[in-house]
Amino acid sequence: MMTHRALLRLDSAMSPTPQSICLLRLSALGDVTHVVPVVLSLQQQLPGVRLTWIIGKLEARLLGDLPGVEFIVFDKRAGWRGYRELWRSLRGRRFDALLHMQVAARANLASLLVKARLRVGYDRARSKDGHGLCINRRIPPARSQHVRDCLASFLQPLGLQPAAPRWEIPLSEQDRAFARQHLAQDRRNLVISPCSSHPLRNWPVAHYAALADHAMDTHGMHVILVGSPAPFERETCAAITAAMRNTAHNICGQDTLKQLTALLAEADLLVAPDTGPAHIASSMGTDVLGLFAASNPLRSGPYNSLHWCVNRYPQALRQFRSSDVDEARWGSKVEVAGAMELVTVADATAKLDQWVQAHSAPAV
Repeated sequence: MMTHRALLRLDSAMSPTPQSICLLRLSALGDVTHVVPVVLSLQQQLPGVRLTWIIGKLEARLLGDLPGVEFIVFDKRAGWRGYRELWRSLRGRRFDALLHMQVAARANLASLLVKARLRVGYDRARSKDGHGLCINRRIPPARSQHVRDCLASFLQPLGLQPAAPRWEIPLSEQDRAFARQHLAQDRRNLVISPCSSHPLRNWPVAHYAALADHAMDTHGMHVILVGSPAPFERETCAAITAAMRNTAHNICGQDTLKQLTALLAEADLLVAPDTGPAHIASSMGTDVLGLFAASNPLRSGPYNSLHWCVNRYPQALRQFRSSDVDEARWGSKVEVAGAMELVTVADATAKLDQWVQAHSAPAV
């Protein structure tokens, strides 16, 4: 019986090197940042390859100017009109390969509009909503794998090496100038992005306020609050500043995704739950103090800062699911009221103190 690796070598030997590849990953912000290493690796391993990326409307604002990539924006809120526009964009086109990197029903339906000889998708355990009907090759199975490493493995059925963890997100001088306007030059900058797309992944307002006050009182940090213009995020950031003893710099809703990326790139540390800005910061080389209980940081945490995450996910599984990490399905969420309160203020301040100590210059 041939091994999976042997089958990949045989398939690679029988198939010509792909010259045109379509990547399908619509959302979310954190996940699309993990597709960037795939793009960079394809361009390195297949010089001259033609890349087309079908991406969500919001996500295109962050990554739609990646060099050497054609972007087709799919507006998920447009309903059937969005699919019709995608069909028009793809009409008469054929690709050597499709990397179908999203298992949601919406993405599976969109994938049917892509004509490709080789259609790479998830292994059986990670497939759902008819995903297996849309592909003819699967990535290697892996029970416990970070999302970034999972997406990196989409290159293997093409006979290529998995994508290395390398990111490049283009920023303009205007984006960097915006960041400089809001960053302190004489002290460390701590950015807090308090809101996740799912409210049950969010930390309590009073906890954020206490952590921000500790950062300012104990470490003299400049604290900046960020978020989208959505009313809930504006209200959350306003509530945090109101609950603080000190004055934080609240710019929630005042920046673009590119400006936020530039700010995170120049900041010293980001505090965030399981949310897109955590992955953006990590991709830009900035440390992230992640707050995790509702989800598993080993699967979806900031890839380069897993050691700086407060991880109460195992405790949440035991308390709310009567399960252990080894027993639970990989990727299981504990999105229930009270789960994020398992992350205490003491947990977060202790991790912040450790980070500051690790980044302080040794005494001469």
